[in-house]
Amino acid sequence: MPTAPLSRRSFLALSAMLPYAFSARAADSKLPVGLELYSVRDELKKDPEATVSAVAKMGYQCVEFYAPYFERTDAQNKDMRKLLDDLGIHCYSTHNDFEYLAPDKINRTRDLNLTLGSKYVVVASAQPKPGPDGWAPVTDALNTAAERLEPAGLKVGYHNHEPEFRRVDGKRPLEFIAQHTKPSIVLQLDVGTCLAAGSNPAEWIRANPGRIRSMHCKDWSPDKGYKVLFGEGSADWKSIFAAAESVGGIEYYLLEQEGSRFPELETAQKCLETFRSTHS
Repeated sequence: MPTAPLSRRSFLALSAMLPYAFSARAADSKLPVGLELYSVRDELKKDPEATVSAVAKMGYQCVEFYAPYFERTDAQNKDMRKLLDDLGIHCYSTHNDFEYLAPDKINRTRDLNLTLGSKYVVVASAQPKPGPDGWAPVTDALNTAAERLEPAGLKVGYHNHEPEFRRVDGKRPLEFIAQHTKPSIVLQLDVGTCLAAGSNPAEWIRANPGRIRSMHCKDWSPDKGYKVLFGEGSADWKSIFAAAESVGGIEYYLLEQEGSRFPELETAQKCLETFRSTHS
């Protein structure tokens, strides 16, 4: 018996539910957990290949390269991609200086990200012009970069620091960024800096459904700042994970550490162990 065609209203209603259905499926599976390599920056400077290999051996499933990847030669980045493939881990995103989206650099940014297998070119915050309209050039640049990179299969992202969550004339700059950028532009949430600025990470995720494709799982406490290990600070990780996986559109997590009482690699190992016991 033939089925009746969907009405336009039913089709639209079903389409609106798809992002949430996708998030619900993601919540039922184990999402990849990776390391923002700034966490092991001193080790990375000494021996990038050995450091990435050590991170993979710990059980991390992906890594995010930060700004210095841009200075490596094409051959070095090709060798790194081969190493990632050999190790069975991925680079889903890179952490970039804002200037990497400039017209004279964006083609190289595109090519290096494609070499590494990255899907997201994430801007690591910005220095806006002063005044209430200071963030407009930032959002314009993000939208322009998205138009340039999306034909190559790359998405643009923006990573917050504390200033984006601190109110200016009653409004948080990150709200302006969310409202004035294309929905395809990812809002990569830095949990620690969100907390330090007095905002609620889970509330922010719920206010921006589908745009939190990745987040930096960095903890924070009022007395020790960012030096606490994952799980030792103020973050309510259960509610953050629930929001990210129900409506946020999260695809992978990235642990990040700005320093601790332990050496870098030991810190990364301890954070991963706690993440696994917390995200269950």
